[in-house]
Amino acid sequence: MNNDQLEGKWKQVKGKFKQKYGDLTDDDVTYSEGKFDQMMGKLQEKTGKTKEQISDEIKNM
Repeated sequence: MNNDQLEGKWKQVKGKFKQKYGDLTDDDVTYSEGKFDQMMGKLQEKTGKTKEQISDEIKNM
């Protein structure tokens, strides 16, 4: 899964959450995106793996 695919998947998830929970704002979702990016960075730092490797691992869980 490349970055574009991961980003596309995230946009789908964002849209579904916004549909399901109508009171979510773009700011709420952007905050979550930032936290996701932060988590990915921490995982890269701790494991020494690339973002691509971590994305594949998450996809295959």
